[in-house]
Amino acid sequence: MQHTDPTGTPAPVLPAPAASPWIRRFRPSPESRVRLVCFPHAGGSASSYLSLSRQLPAEIEAWALQYPGRQERRAEQPFTGLPELADAVFDVLRPQLAEPYAFFGHSMGSVVAFEVARRFERAGLASPVQLFASARRPPSSPQRTTIRLRDDDGLVAEMERLGGTAPGVLDDEELRAMVLPVVRADYHALETYTCDQGAVVHCPLTALSGDADPSLAVTEVEGWREHTTGAFGVSVYSGGHFYLDGNVPAVTREIATTLLGPSGAV
Repeated sequence: MQHTDPTGTPAPVLPAPAASPWIRRFRPSPESRVRLVCFPHAGGSASSYLSLSRQLPAEIEAWALQYPGRQERRAEQPFTGLPELADAVFDVLRPQLAEPYAFFGHSMGSVVAFEVARRFERAGLASPVQLFASARRPPSSPQRTTIRLRDDDGLVAEMERLGGTAPGVLDDEELRAMVLPVVRADYHALETYTCDQGAVVHCPLTALSGDADPSLAVTEVEGWREHTTGAFGVSVYSGGHFYLDGNVPAVTREIATTLLGPSGAV
């Protein structure tokens, strides 16, 4: 089916990306007219966006990022600095992304997405048409935790508290040895990251959260307003830190409406 914009002109089809270990496309869409780059949470992998990728309309193609150190990249060293991770992602995406594109980050991924968007803007390149920042305090909020310094049991306890890992799953020592170094590296990157109050992006920004997130008060997400000069909105869903797991249809509808509009036009 040939899509058209509101003037009746055929909408451009975006080129497919070159093969990259950084980018997973769970549902390639030749019809796509906007790319949604998805940034995982601390300890997370590209597969955390499998369900979301498959429920987006064909006009939106999700690119789920696969950071070093996880799944098929487990032999690679994970980043321990968030600016360095953002630099690497920017270097990967810069030659790959065609306009229009958007970013969706969950938890740590929200901050990485914010920093990558800033890098695009500083380089004089097109901003994302939308930044979705999910389940994370605004970048300039003071860092309150030192989870990276806990022993393995303490790290597992935090993962279970947030709901990302079911109790008992990480009792297996081999699994712990595979998972925990990546989680600890991600927390080191997040907990040593600093951001000025005046740091902004110029694209529209939507902050999303769960109403029962133990790590984030709903009122805190309003602070993202200070980090964009574009339009700003807040969306609250039922659930905890991983509210997305139980709200994928609703979140994908919000993404589609935001990116395509009621008429389906980018």
